[in-house]
Parts: sequence; C-alpha cells; structure tokens
Amino acid sequence: MAHCMRVLHGQGSRTRAVLLEIQQRCFSVSPLTAAAAQVAMSRFDKAPLPYEKLTKNLEVVKKRLGRDLTLSEKVLYSHLDDPKGQDIERGTSYLRLRPDRVAMQDATAQMAMLQFISSGLPTVAVPSTIHCDHLIEAQTGGTEDLARAKDINKEVYKFLETAGAKYGVGFWKPGSGIIHQIILENYAFPGLLMIGTDSHTPNGGGLGGLCIGVGGADAVDVMADIPWELKCPKVIGVKLTGKLSGWTSPKDVILKVAGILTVKGGTGAIVEYHGPGVDSISCTGMATICNMGAEIGATTSVFPYNSRMEAYLKSTGREGVASAANSFKHLLTPDPKAPYDELIEINLSTLEPHVNGPFTPDLANPISKLGEAAKKNDWPVDIRVGLIGSCTNSSYEDMGRCASIVKEAIGHGLKSKIPFNVTPGSEQVRATIERDGIAQTLRDFGGTVLANACGPCIGQWDRKDVKKGEKNTIVTSYNRNFTGRNDANPATHCFVTSPELVTALSIAGRLDFNPVTDELTGKDGKKFRLSDPYGDELPARGFDPGQDTYEHPPADGSKVKVDVLPTSDRLQLLEPFDKWSGKDLTDLTILIKVKGKCTTDHISAAGPWLKYRGHLDNISNNMFITATNAENGELNKVRNQVTGEWGPVPGTARAYKAASVPWCVIGDENYGEGSSREHAALEPRHLGGRAIIVKSFARIHETNLKKQGLLPLTFANASDYDKIQPTDKISLLGLKDLAPGKQVECEIKHKDGKTERIKLNHSLNEQQISWFKAGSALNRMKEIAARK
Repeated sequence: MAHCMRVLHGQGSRTRAVLLEIQQRCFSVSPLTAAAAQVAMSRFDKAPLPYEKLTKNLEVVKKRLGRDLTLSEKVLYSHLDDPKGQDIERGTSYLRLRPDRVAMQDATAQMAMLQFISSGLPTVAVPSTIHCDHLIEAQTGGTEDLARAKDINKEVYKFLETAGAKYGVGFWKPGSGIIHQIILENYAFPGLLMIGTDSHTPNGGGLGGLCIGVGGADAVDVMADIPWELKCPKVIGVKLTGKLSGWTSPKDVILKVAGILTVKGGTGAIVEYHGPGVDSISCTGMATICNMGAEIGATTSVFPYNSRMEAYLKSTGREGVASAANSFKHLLTPDPKAPYDELIEINLSTLEPHVNGPFTPDLANPISKLGEAAKKNDWPVDIRVGLIGSCTNSSYEDMGRCASIVKEAIGHGLKSKIPFNVTPGSEQVRATIERDGIAQTLRDFGGTVLANACGPCIGQWDRKDVKKGEKNTIVTSYNRNFTGRNDANPATHCFVTSPELVTALSIAGRLDFNPVTDELTGKDGKKFRLSDPYGDELPARGFDPGQDTYEHPPADGSKVKVDVLPTSDRLQLLEPFDKWSGKDLTDLTILIKVKGKCTTDHISAAGPWLKYRGHLDNISNNMFITATNAENGELNKVRNQVTGEWGPVPGTARAYKAASVPWCVIGDENYGEGSSREHAALEPRHLGGRAIIVKSFARIHETNLKKQGLLPLTFANASDYDKIQPTDKISLLGLKDLAPGKQVECEIKHKDGKTERIKLNHSLNEQQISWFKAGSALNRMKEIAARK
C-alpha cells in the first residue's frame, strides 16, 4: 500500500485515467466523489460501486418525502427503479427495485437456474454467484466429508458449474464455505442491495447492506433485468446503549430481540440497529445479529456504517471500498430524526447471556434461569452434543473466543464431556484458524472440525449417537431449532446460543451450568470459575485465503453445454404450470388442515431430501410429511376424501392430481416461516394445489406462492379456521373480479350438505394477479417476451 501511495504522489503530471487505474490496483481511492465511483464492488466484478447513482436517487426521494430517513429507507429507496414516480408508503406500497447483485446457494440455485434456463435468456444482467455449501453431510470430518460430497453430488455440481459458465454466474466450489460468510468476506459493502436465495441472506447487514432472502423465482427476475418487487417494509428500530462485556456476546442481542418480537414480530419490517452501543460490536458480530433476524420474520436487518466495518473491509483486502464508504457516510447512516414504526431499547451493559429453545428460536431463556426452566419443563438436562459454527457464528473472532475458554479448561485438565463439532464458516476462516493454532486447540478439547459448509445446521448430519425418537438435548450456535431440524429426530431438544456458551456447556455437559456464576472442578480436584472469553476481532497477521475455490465465468459462455439427462433422479427440466381457467375454483378438496406451527421445513423437509432440490417430481415426495394433521394429530397421514383411505400426504396429493381433483391447504399462524426454500411452494403447485388458506403468512413463503401461481389467502377472521373441517369442500368465488384489496368470497360446504360463507383477504397487487392468471410469474415473463 505504501508503495502504491508513493507512486500516486510521484505522478502528478499523469492523466486522471491513469491515476484511477493505479488507485484501483492499489485498493485505494481519492476522496473525490468521481474517484470513489471507480472502485469495483468486489475484486471479482467489473461493476463499480453505485454510490454516485444512489446519492442522486436519494436526493430525489428525500425531496419528495420531505423528512429525515432511516438507514434502511436510504438504501432501499436509492435503489428504486423509478425514484421520481414510485409510490412510497411503508407497509402498503409495492416498491420496484434494482438490486446490485444476486447470490444463490447450491440447494436453491438448482431450481433458480432451471427457471432461468426456461426463460430463454442468454446471460444474467447483474453480478450473480452460486455457492456450494448445502450438500455436504457431516459424518467423520472435513476432508473425508468433502471428498464424499464431491463424489455423491458430482452431477449437481457439474450442472451448477456449467450453468454458471454459460449464463455468466460466478461459481464457488464445494469447500469454499457457507454462502453468507463468502458474501461478507468478498461481496458485501455498505449501501448494498442484494437478494439471495436463502433466508439468512441478511447476514450482509453486518457490513451495512440490505441483503434480503428470496425464492428462486425472484432471483430469476433480477437476473433477467426485471425490477424486483418488494412490499415497502416498515422499520423497527433497535437502539443499543451500553457496551458488551464478559460472557455477553452479539448473539445475545438477537436472542433477546427474538424473545421480544417472537418468530413473526418482524414480518413486513426491516430491523435497524442504531445507538451508541453499536460501536462495541465487531463487524462479524453485527453480521451474527442480522443473520438470525430471519428467525423473527424480518425482511432483513442492518447496522449503520462505522469504524468496525471499515476495519473488516481493510482486513479482507477492500481498502478501496472502505475509503469510498467514508466519502458517502450520509448515505450509510440514518438521519438524526429518522422515524421508526416501533422502537426497542437494549442496554448491552446489563444484557444477560441467553439460550433460546427448544423447538423454536423465540423461547428466550437467560442463562441464570435455564436450569430451572429445564427442570420445570422436563427438558433433558444432560447435553449430548455441542456444535459451534454455521453461517451465524463462525468468524475468526468466534473461534478465538471459544479457544480462550478451551485453553483454560485444558489447563485444569478438562476437555469436552460430549462430542464437540466445529464448522468453519469459510475456507479463509478455516485456513486462518489452522495457521494460528486455534483449530488444533479445539481438537485438543475433543472437537471435530467439519467441512466449510452448513452441515448439521440444516440437517446434513449423519448422527449416530441417538436413535430416532430418543429424547435428548443438544446445544448449538446455529440460528434455527425447529423440531427435527438438525438430525431428523423430533425428540431432540435443540437450544440456540452463542459459541462461547456452547463451549462452556460442553465442558460441564449440563444445561444447568452457568459459567458466569458456577464453578468447575479441575482434574486436581480444585474448583475454578472460567474467565470471561476473549479473542482477536481480526487476525493480527491478516487472513490466510487458503485454497483458491472460485471459478470465474468465461467472457463468452454461449458455447458451454449444460446437460440434464432425462433419466436423472437429481435434476429435471421444468414444464410450465397450467394457466388459470378463468373460472372460480369450486369444490376444492382439503388435502390437509395443518395444526400449529408449519414452517417450510414442515412443508418441504431438508436433510436427506436436499439431494432432490433439482428434481421437482422427486422432491415432491417430501411434501407436508412432518406437518401435523388436525384431523388425527398425526404426521404424514391424511384421509383421501375420495376413497376414504388413509395414506401419506404426497401420495394422496398424487392420487388427487391423477383424478383431476383440485385441492387446497388450511393452515395456522405464520405459515411458511423459516427457510426461503421455494420448493415449499413449487411442490403443492406441482401436485395439483390451487390455494393455501391460513391465519397469516411469513413474507418469503407468501411471495413464493404468488410466483408459482397459487392463491395465498388469509382468514378475515382468524377464528374461521375453526369452522373448516378436513372433510369440507372449499369454493373460492368471484375470481374474475380479483383485485388488489378486494376480499375473496369463500363458501364452505360441510359433509352434511350445509354451507356457510366467510371472507378471505389477500395481498396480491395487479402484477401478482397477472402471475396467477398466467399460471406462474415465469409464464407471465414468457407472455410479455413473446409480445416484443
């Protein structure tokens, strides 16, 4: 860097263009706005940082609104397709936006790329990447598990690699790391608007970007240069005061917020952190908080640009981005009188470490009360496995803080009492913790370092120590703990906490241990209390990049061949869904009336089913297999209303489809929470579903249903859920007059012949109604293209 600066100062007579070229090469920029605009968004992209354009758009919007703006409003509104004419009203307007980039993980990228191929377009319109992180199963250790995954999934990896090359999409090979960590290390920047086909895409908010989880069809829109549509979010402000210290970590901030807002409290809103406490949190700590914001249903979460982000950018080789961001702080921080729709205040100095769960991420337990709650609720107190890492908590800082605890325990002759699994977030983190001895310290503790992948966090875990149905407890630093999420065992009680607490609890082996107050007994019989964890925020010697795992698409991919064999059981080209007939949907059979929580995991299970993410017909065999049937309280057992026979949900749906019997689903609150997986919408559509009628929807899933031509409807009166019996027939009337804001008339025909009518609401706008009529958003895209 010093050499580059000497070159700049010594070339005063040279042209501006040459200076800018040198500046880019040296990752440094002039404070001049024009110079800052020449910095590339990443070292893999030619596209420049969009700050100048965003500033101009923001000036237009701010003049129109005539008020101070929140940070999230600044970033979002500056990316409007039409800043002069766009209607802007929080919670009401549908914004048409121009995101800066698209990111896809390998499980969702398969369907996204299959849909993009169906569009017939030659190349993507915005910088896009594919990340291979979801298909690597944890069994024995990183090296062996990665080699096995490459062999088992070679057909899928080859498809994604060639599809990326053909259509201009960057490809991160298996072993690169988890998508969200790769984005944070290489692509995220303050002021970014990115969409990603994974619900934890908001991780990028730790670097001041608005990174939003979507389904694959939304990604196709952006890659096809179509403005992306998002209902204008409300803004929930979280004011942080005080300072983090001791055992309290960034994870505890979001665990506390989850307890306050619940799993649906953030729906339709962006969570924006601000206040003096922000500066006590590292950049990767802020990413942890934003990442898990997906568990409260938030559109995304974001932090304002500050010195901690600047330090992280410089440490990851992006000095130019940091310098440019310093010149545009007005765009990257909220205005003084920014209005929030809701305001929460948390004092970090008094915040207690939390352990949330089991079975839901919003059941917040302060560590001081966890043991008491476990005994009261009959949760297994003995812990069977501890797991740290995942996209939420696998930074260098996280691993270093855990290592500090481990070193102290080992010094007293103690190791982990239970299996202890470690998932590095990226190849860069893995290589750096290996170089710095942190990985070996964790191994000395009894830890197993797994592959740089999602692994047990998403159910990719070949767990052998318990039988299915055996009641047990695990503690993780992950983000999600739904029933059966990690190991497909519905009796596993999963608790989510910080990696530091996972480590401490693994030493004790019990839920009722509180490292803040309780003592351990060393090998010498002497009692001691663990010191507060500590670790370097960033590596003193810089990051070790490790192996080069990125493949850049060729300049011209038109000659690249993408093969999908007709006989493949992993990949299947898509057939267009049928168009709406133009008639009312009458006498719909109820496939299943779901009782209680119904996440996208319940609708389309992960784990072993991930291998079929590119084959719609095969993966449809997992549809609703873990949802509770209200008729009998059982899983994957519904009555065929035509034959009277009981059978699995997917088989019953296939029987209806074969007999041309259209069906619908009745559901409860926050239906479709959790993962962004669009398969939870594709599968019901593929097997003959027409409508999903529930008390309320999670944001991403509702959009996915609209994209695939299903009608997502909500009860005008939530109590009407109780009026519907699984044996009823449902008719949706007046669909020719379907319009934004207009209720849908629903007739319920009971088994005894009696009928009653209720009102259903929807959030469809004019464009989304056109998707329904065309049969899907992709069908509509083709209709429009055919007219040009």
